[in-house]
Amino acid sequence: MRSLSVTDHGRDGSGMRYVYPVVSRRAGGVSVGVNLNPNNACNWRCVYCQVPGLTAGKGPPIDLELLARELREMLDAVVHGDFLSRAPEGARRLNDVAFSGNGEPTSSPDFAAALEVVARALDEFALAGHVQVLLITNGSMLGKAEILAALERLRELGGQIWFKLDSATEEGARRINACQASPAEHLQKLRLAAARCPTWLQTCWFRWRGEAPSEAEQGAYLETLAGLVRERVPLGGVHLYTLARPSLQPEAPELAALEASWLEAFAQRIAALGLAVKVSA
Repeated sequence: MRSLSVTDHGRDGSGMRYVYPVVSRRAGGVSVGVNLNPNNACNWRCVYCQVPGLTAGKGPPIDLELLARELREMLDAVVHGDFLSRAPEGARRLNDVAFSGNGEPTSSPDFAAALEVVARALDEFALAGHVQVLLITNGSMLGKAEILAALERLRELGGQIWFKLDSATEEGARRINACQASPAEHLQKLRLAAARCPTWLQTCWFRWRGEAPSEAEQGAYLETLAGLVRERVPLGGVHLYTLARPSLQPEAPELAALEASWLEAFAQRIAALGLAVKVSA
């Protein structure tokens, strides 16, 4: 198995179907990913997505026994082996088990069952309560009753939701994410999620054709956050980040990372609203 790096989040390095390790900038350590979309299908198409051969669709049924075996094997290598030595110095700790992968994890019909597989594995390795369970989601399926019930279970496991909000305008969300929901519909799913499990926003901003997000986009985003604060929607804060790895979408040549100074300046405007901000440049 190759060494781990923030610039390489390939899903095939472990040789497993569902489980893959990465070094996460935002988590600050090793994250064991759970990929419920091995078919490379997603119901959004973000222009910065690094999934090869991305197709429109949902996650398939999961071989839960194989998922359990792979997760046990990975956790055994981390807990009882020398796996963490593959990570860079400063990141040699297991931070979380994260539902992320090659598409929207909650689109899998077996998301709730996979969550129980993770819960049992953490218990088996005495990691429950020490290693966080993350759901990294575009939020599109979080209005469904069965998903909301799974979010309550995620809270019982001490978990956390990272909910995508790359743009607060309808035009921006369609251009960046191919999201067809209106901003109002998307924010309602955020409210439902945050009411059931600790939730952070995750926002990826970048230069497109050399241009940073416009003043109109910045203003709409800040106004939306201010409204959520006024409503007292229980948000943990905002993960503000930029590109760390090349996009594999057609727009890739037009995209570039934002400078750390730009992100830090915008983070100050978010913090002025009373929200915590974590910046990953």
